[in-house]
Amino acid sequence: MKNRVLILSIVYCLFACSGEEVNNRFCNLPARLNVENVQQAPVLFTACESMGEYCYITSDGQRLLFTDATNHTSSINLTAIGGYSGYYLGLSGFIVGRLTYAEMGESNTSVVCYDRACSNCYQSYNITKPLVLLTGGYVKCNSCGRTYNLNDIGIISDGPGGRSLYRYRVNYIGNALVINNGV
Repeated sequence: MKNRVLILSIVYCLFACSGEEVNNRFCNLPARLNVENVQQAPVLFTACESMGEYCYITSDGQRLLFTDATNHTSSINLTAIGGYSGYYLGLSGFIVGRLTYAEMGESNTSVVCYDRACSNCYQSYNITKPLVLLTGGYVKCNSCGRTYNLNDIGIISDGPGGRSLYRYRVNYIGNALVINNGV
């Protein structure tokens, strides 16, 4: 009887943990952007098509700016973006790119989207500290010193412990990039 209770407890914990992990895969912050022709911005196109390549997406109010780790920038006028009046770039802009390997349970590499704000600084101090994009699929927060691995679900790879990066839902189909967190 003791063994049966122990086994049932272990099975319950396994299912409880896995369900929580799936529910917390994406943050619940609002995010929305639709780029119908990714090829308009070579930096974004490279990030979406090349494994391990990432870029920032920010705005200067008139254009969307796409910047890679070597500070090459492409831009698209907001009037050229489908539904431009309804975009929302999360807390501090987006980091978008294609993973170097497929996520667990997937057969192909996918495009991912994270917030550019350090999730730990935001959670601790309610301020947005923008991350610095490094080569090799990493970003660093110069405020708290954490380095995050973009290719490994945004977990901390160096620095004090804490939470992973805020991640948004994204689809890249054909030549269109749609970020919509459904909030």
